[in-house]
Amino acid sequence: MSTLRRLDIHLPANGAFDTVMSAIKAAKPVDYVVHVTEQKDRRFISVFLREGTVQGLMDNLQSALEGSSGWRMTVCAVEATVPRLEETSKAASSKREQSTREELYAQVASGSKLDRDYVVLVALSTIVAAIGLNSDGVAAVIGAMVIAPLLGPILAFTLGAALGDVRLIRQGALTLLAGIGLVLLVSLLLALIMPLEMQSRELMSRAEVRLDGLALAMAAGGAAALSLTRGSSATLVGVMVAAALLPPGAAIGLFAGSGEWAYALRAALLLSLNIASLIFAALIVFRLRSIRPRGWIEQKHAERAVWLNAGLSAVFLVVAVVLILLLDLGKKISIG
Repeated sequence: MSTLRRLDIHLPANGAFDTVMSAIKAAKPVDYVVHVTEQKDRRFISVFLREGTVQGLMDNLQSALEGSSGWRMTVCAVEATVPRLEETSKAASSKREQSTREELYAQVASGSKLDRDYVVLVALSTIVAAIGLNSDGVAAVIGAMVIAPLLGPILAFTLGAALGDVRLIRQGALTLLAGIGLVLLVSLLLALIMPLEMQSRELMSRAEVRLDGLALAMAAGGAAALSLTRGSSATLVGVMVAAALLPPGAAIGLFAGSGEWAYALRAALLLSLNIASLIFAALIVFRLRSIRPRGWIEQKHAERAVWLNAGLSAVFLVVAVVLILLLDLGKKISIG
């Protein structure tokens, strides 16, 4: 992630220009330039800021320009600059590596759209996962997890809760439900034409629900949210594999289509546990990274959404842990 951001500000040449310039100077930017434009009634300002100071300036400018029209702000990442920037204090350096609220929203919203590409990717990854599970093909299962776009809607749902954005919460939830429904449908159809291989370790492991799976899902959710806030989207590929959302979903359809309802229920518990763990851990990371709305009214709505989702996730996780312990106890009694 770069250490510099460029904030471009377009606004009409009225009284707001002086207010904007005061806010820019107060933010102590690395540099700023007021461009001369052909439109005499317009102003264009480019501000170069260290990461960690962009969000504060954007919030101040939005407050100053609220109620007026004809303005727009654009954030651009600066890949390199010469001469090299000198390091600031340790405190400033620790605040640097975080994307702005607007950047996070744009990235997450685009990754949670229920469009044709999403449907095709889910269907294809389900086919790959189902065949890999049934044939005990580890490489195929991992490949399916990489291409499956199920993590995006979960992050959208969680970020929507952190920001109190009902629209993003709804979009993430609907896209996730549609994706899971498609996974179940495709894997169920495959089970009708493909004999189930109960000796496959990859398949049977998706019917095993253990406490270490809970820890893995929590770690994956936290890593996903942290990678997103730091702008390290490349690491999300590894998180998609660790999250393991697609294999248990495909296993549900394979087991159900073959009449193995006990195994299907266990795979469903594993899938639900992974989703709840991801949401719970991501909410915690967003809270620790101070991802919240700008206005105090929106912050109150976000607080309710965060605590509601965290509470529901925590309750589900507790119930899941109890079920896991009971299943383990039942196995020990049957063996004994």
